[in-house]
Amino acid sequence: MLVFGTQMHIITFFFVSVEVVILFYLIIFRLARPDDRTVFLNIALIFLLLMYNITGGLLPDPKLPGSYFWQVSIAYATGFITPCYFPYYVFKAFGLARLKYHAYKGVFLFLIIPYFLFVAEFAISNDLKLAQNLLILPVLYSSWLIIQVIRSMRDKYNNNFSSMESKQELTVLLLSLAPWVSLPVISFLDIGQAIEASATNIGFLLLFSLQVKQNIQQIRVDHEKLLESESRLRTWNTNLQDEVSKRTKELEKAHHARSTNFINLVHETKTPLTLIQNYLEEYINKNGSTEELDIIKGSVGKLTTDVINLFDIERFSKGIDVYRHNKVSDFSEILKSSLPLFEYYCSKQNIKLRTSIEENIYLKADPNAINRIANNIIENAIKFTDEGGEITISLFRKDNNILFSVQDNGVGISPSLQKKIFEPYYQIGNKNTSLQGMGLGLPIVKKVVDSLAGEIVVESNPSFAPGTKVLIILTKHDLKAEEIPIQSSKEASSPNYQFADYAIEDSAYFPERRSIFLVEDNKAMLHFLCTKFRGKYNVYYALNGADALKKLHELPVIPDLILSDIMMDKMDGFAFAQVISEQANYNHIPIIFLTAKSTPTDRLKGLKLGAIDFVSKPFSFEELNQKIETILLNISKQQTAIINSSILNLKTLKNLNSENPIDIYDSKFDQNIRLLGLTNREIEIAKLIVKGKTYREIANELFISEKTVTKHIQNMFEKATASNKVGFINKLML
Repeated sequence: MLVFGTQMHIITFFFVSVEVVILFYLIIFRLARPDDRTVFLNIALIFLLLMYNITGGLLPDPKLPGSYFWQVSIAYATGFITPCYFPYYVFKAFGLARLKYHAYKGVFLFLIIPYFLFVAEFAISNDLKLAQNLLILPVLYSSWLIIQVIRSMRDKYNNNFSSMESKQELTVLLLSLAPWVSLPVISFLDIGQAIEASATNIGFLLLFSLQVKQNIQQIRVDHEKLLESESRLRTWNTNLQDEVSKRTKELEKAHHARSTNFINLVHETKTPLTLIQNYLEEYINKNGSTEELDIIKGSVGKLTTDVINLFDIERFSKGIDVYRHNKVSDFSEILKSSLPLFEYYCSKQNIKLRTSIEENIYLKADPNAINRIANNIIENAIKFTDEGGEITISLFRKDNNILFSVQDNGVGISPSLQKKIFEPYYQIGNKNTSLQGMGLGLPIVKKVVDSLAGEIVVESNPSFAPGTKVLIILTKHDLKAEEIPIQSSKEASSPNYQFADYAIEDSAYFPERRSIFLVEDNKAMLHFLCTKFRGKYNVYYALNGADALKKLHELPVIPDLILSDIMMDKMDGFAFAQVISEQANYNHIPIIFLTAKSTPTDRLKGLKLGAIDFVSKPFSFEELNQKIETILLNISKQQTAIINSSILNLKTLKNLNSENPIDIYDSKFDQNIRLLGLTNREIEIAKLIVKGKTYREIANELFISEKTVTKHIQNMFEKATASNKVGFINKLML
């Protein structure tokens, strides 16, 4: 029964329809799982079956274009190509290792070549029956292939076909291969298209079904593994979350304990500081003050302020109320009470202080909080204002707000740093004053202003104009009849810093004394060191590395020793030491770092830059003084040794310039260069060194680079075990 007026039988058409559906399904599956190699194998199998069924069902047909010869050749071609794919398919899909030869070579020798012989015989004889006799070769090859399949199955299952899986796989492979073995017989006997299509397609569809079944089983296994992995992952995530939560709580607990211990420590420190401060005040009131007592008083005051700031910033960070804003305070009077201290310091620094304070400005706030805001903002302005500058303090009402502003004409704050200055411990390099802090003033001001629901505005841009304006906006309070405003604060009587005016000058130059150069940005420390060393050394100073480099060229003598801090503005100690090490006139000067920054990393960095020692703050002056004496004594010994060596060298040079220099060369110089094993070029350089030539003069005379000369001389020094020119010359002439 044919369909659509063609030569295709309805059975063949049925198989074509089924295989078209399977092909589209496999293509969709392939797109969904592009990494699945088996799907691609199945697509190729179904496609070849379709080609075989379509060409075998339709050809030969006189209604179709092409001669009878070509139509038969095409139909037989698909009948040969499809079996050629079978060894490769089972080799890849079922893992039958013995079929590798047949998959890549056997099918070409025993199927493709016989097909071409069949076509040639058919073309020559024009007798299909005669050409079909050549199909005996594929039949014999198929029999051999069946044997190889059975052997491959034995290898795969270790000669054990007791399992259902192995029996099922072997049966399907034989059923799928048998119809193709008998295909030449079917074609030769011309049994019919329906039987031929049924036999060949059912076998291959059984093979396809088996492979699909195995693929489905594998997918199920993978799915179960995936579910198991997801379950393990969920369990792991749960455990991880529990562990993270547990660890977080432990860290929070440890952090809380450390913070509490720190607060307790700072709190306990306030008591002895209070006692020291009060007894010191009492002693000064009874016996009068001296310069040393003023320095001690200022240092104790600074230490007290730093301790208070540390205590308060930790309390703020833990959400503890430092101030209670349940009182009405007179901002105008509190600010006025703080001004005398700053007016005094500004006059010492030649800074002009302008004030514009409106009377009777009230707000609901702790008076100590207001005092703290005012003091910190004004002190900060003084830090960044140069001598001869100007500061303007304003306090006035505007609508329902209080506006407190402090404006200076100092260095300014770049917009990129205007948020950072309110972060704890952040500091901007400033000019050197005794007002050095820990970077906690502005962060505390920010915390206090936030607690008052206020706002801080910083207006500054050094790129356009110098100076900074800090504006604080707070909500004013309308005084009621029964309210009595507070006009002073407890903190107002205890200024944060003692504004000492340290008179520091370079000492007079005495030729018989050694010279020390101090580079330190803390004026109190600088004053202390200058006072202590001035009695027996020439003492010079600079406030930072940049000033020190400039001053080095102006000093009457090259210093014998440099004592330098590390953390300084403009140029720190490390950068200063780096520049010094690159300058021939100064790279011999020993450097001692006198600093609080003395971690192992810092020490290693400093030693690499040429420092000979680190002295950590706080330090014992007696120990420091002894170290300096020892270093300067060693320098004296080295200088004496160099002078003696130079005198000996001059005597040697004098002998070289005597009446018979050739005899001396022959008797001493030539003998020693032979013993040292110098090369010809090194001998030339050695002769010029003895004559007192510099490296550059030697390079010019020998037409080589100065770098090459240096390299040769280093090699010569190694051969002679000498460390310098004088030692090398002595080796040559002795």
